[in-house]
Amino acid sequence: MACIPTAAAEVPARLQQLDETIERVRAEFDVPGIAVAVVKDGEVVLERGWGVRELGKPEPVEPDTLFAIASNTKAFTATALNLLAEEGKLTMDDRVIEHLPSFRMSDPYVTGEMRIRDLLAHRSGLTLGAGDLLFWPATRYSNAEVVQRLANVPLKGGFRDRYAYDNILYAVAQQVIERVSGQSFADFLQQRIFDKVGMDGTRYNADHLRPGDKAAIGHAKYDFTDLRTVPPLTWSNAAGAGGIYSSVHDMARWMKVQLAEGKLADGTPLFTEKTQQQMWQMLIPQVVSKPNVPQLEAAMPNYAGYGQGWSLSDYRGNKLVWHTGGWPGQVSRLTLVPGKELGVVVLTNQEVGAAFNAITMSVLDAFLDAPETDWVAAYAASVAKSKDNADEQWRKHVEARNTRSKPSLPLSGYAGNYRDAWYGDIAIQQQGRQLRMRFANTDQLVGTLEHWQHDTFIVRWDDRALNADAFVNFSLDPDGKVREVRMQAVSSLTDFSFDFQDLLLRPVPEKK
Repeated sequence: MACIPTAAAEVPARLQQLDETIERVRAEFDVPGIAVAVVKDGEVVLERGWGVRELGKPEPVEPDTLFAIASNTKAFTATALNLLAEEGKLTMDDRVIEHLPSFRMSDPYVTGEMRIRDLLAHRSGLTLGAGDLLFWPATRYSNAEVVQRLANVPLKGGFRDRYAYDNILYAVAQQVIERVSGQSFADFLQQRIFDKVGMDGTRYNADHLRPGDKAAIGHAKYDFTDLRTVPPLTWSNAAGAGGIYSSVHDMARWMKVQLAEGKLADGTPLFTEKTQQQMWQMLIPQVVSKPNVPQLEAAMPNYAGYGQGWSLSDYRGNKLVWHTGGWPGQVSRLTLVPGKELGVVVLTNQEVGAAFNAITMSVLDAFLDAPETDWVAAYAASVAKSKDNADEQWRKHVEARNTRSKPSLPLSGYAGNYRDAWYGDIAIQQQGRQLRMRFANTDQLVGTLEHWQHDTFIVRWDDRALNADAFVNFSLDPDGKVREVRMQAVSSLTDFSFDFQDLLLRPVPEKK
């Protein structure tokens, strides 16, 4: 482990408490390993790891330990598009169909008006996480197939009307980059960004990890309780949304470039100051809501919005440019305070965002000389409140359940092949005295249906790390045949990328 003080940057005394804070975070939120880097005034003032790469094994987290940075990848994708714009190969106001003639949204107007910058801004009319099941958990669809299937993902909001976070349009951005540059996205990132910034250890995706790479293993609480490792995920079909693996050592170099208005270590530009201003310009505002516990009110921003691959807000009178990343078993946050030439990145190998938030806020407070706040306790209270809310929601489901009700049909009446217009095929098969559900292109989405009430079941996934059990509701036609099937997550704690609610499953007629 390394802690690197410098003479050029003034390091506040309160930063010396970081060891204690991080160990409290690890204990409070059950995080096996954490890595942190801090940049101030153009220098790396902290670069260190705590804990282990994998639970039960001795290998420590170090500054060069690789983590899935997930949606922190989005800033790299936005940068790639802007580099092509600087070369004159596209403009950010070009219509997407000018570069991808086959591109389609479910609304013809949105298809024709979608601009390159719209791909990056979460303002398309898609709902939160819409289309994520095309690649989350890992599927067999190619990037081209993901983009093709976007044409049937429902739009439930107005175009450029409001913010709703999505991943799938970054899969489109990935395809635009490849089409315009003539390179694979992996090669473009490597040659045009990683090599120039000096991010020697950074990898395009999990399937690009090399022998000898010190990669952290993700951990999740199976059934929300039992902490265990999870297998690595590869997102080559939507890498533009969240594929990159990196370390705090390399991400510190990335932060230095960002805080230097696009200049590399040798003074040459990776991108221009004007380009950075555009990426950090708010394209869509977000509703600022009160936190779920009063202990977090000090962190509540006055404004919030999204630019090109970056979240934008404020804290104690300072503009923040930041992003988080969520991945099965690994979550992260990178935060820049441009006015203070300050940056902090936190990478973790357990999927609890409270950990990276408590650390980030503690570091910011140290440099901003803010009043002392126990952010570990504050975020612990928030996690507890979220769990209480989920428990209350489940209690209401239980109270509303008619335990005496029985299915309208024999199990064989629900079995069959079903199809959703954008996801594809899902099979429900009778095996003895139970029903089994299987998503055709997602190996992890296999589970058993348990009767809940009437014609509603709950699918319990075999992979208990998913924490994504879902209600499965069968609607019948007047003749007692299944007309359609709808789904929704059972728990409010389920990751939004399990967008079951956007599925509309209809029976596939048997071939005669």
